[in-house]
Amino acid sequence: MDRLTSMQIFVRAADLGSFAAVADALRISPQMVAKHIAALETRLGARLINRTTRRQNLTDIGRSYYDRCRIVLAEAEAADAIALEMNATPSGIIRVNAPVTFGSYVLSPFITHYLGCYPETQVELTLNDRIVDPIEEGFEVIIRIGELADSSMVAWSLKPYRLIACASPAYVAHYGLPEKPADLQHHACLVYGIWSPSMPCRWIFQQQGKTEEVRPEGRFRSNDWKALLHAAVEGYGVTLGPEDVLRKEINEGRLVQVLPGYEGPARPMHVLVPTGRKQTVKVQCFIDALRKSFAAGS
Repeated sequence: MDRLTSMQIFVRAADLGSFAAVADALRISPQMVAKHIAALETRLGARLINRTTRRQNLTDIGRSYYDRCRIVLAEAEAADAIALEMNATPSGIIRVNAPVTFGSYVLSPFITHYLGCYPETQVELTLNDRIVDPIEEGFEVIIRIGELADSSMVAWSLKPYRLIACASPAYVAHYGLPEKPADLQHHACLVYGIWSPSMPCRWIFQQQGKTEEVRPEGRFRSNDWKALLHAAVEGYGVTLGPEDVLRKEINEGRLVQVLPGYEGPARPMHVLVPTGRKQTVKVQCFIDALRKSFAAGS
């Protein structure tokens, strides 16, 4: 059996958790999945996956082999892509990682438009708010919000991730509009994150170079901003969220901006790729499109 194919099937088996799921994803039989895993185990002389009728899990050797397989498969795909660079049309899978809220609301529409422009490309988008390792986890393009501290990546600046405060028209009609940031202390605020007394949430606003900090309080907190957006639209308080998302809600009349005379927090945003890896046509084209759509200063 082809070893790269067997490695690919092994990685999918580890990711999906069952041979049946791999069979469905790759449109092969579960028996063929088992044969590929068995071929690897025979070649290595070691068991990679412990299997029972109810569950499966990687052995210690299996976990180490899984990590290396992902790197090998990524490098094999990169080699194939480099060999095809004579073709100017981007093609192949682009593995992208981005923060959850930005990825769900802002990046996803960009990706669907991009796929429409380049029909031979595919995008695998993974969303989470932790710092990922692009080599170990197989990501080719990463978007990060906040200050950069990682020198092992090549970075390009995108436009800042700006936040504004909003509330529903019904909430404003009942409780009024705050005139200054300090007035938010007397309003129900929808707080992103699960904060502790030792790490309180801070909302920072600026006006004419003067900074004002507020420690918002409210009855509803969440580590998923989508839940807070829903609560704000339903009239349960003031939310602080990405301007690119909230501007649509404002334009459609579901929310109004709070403290429009103040600038909300703005965080730097970058697109990054691993250092030392030759950029393929598919990745370079994707990055160029990102930088054009989210240009710094726009």
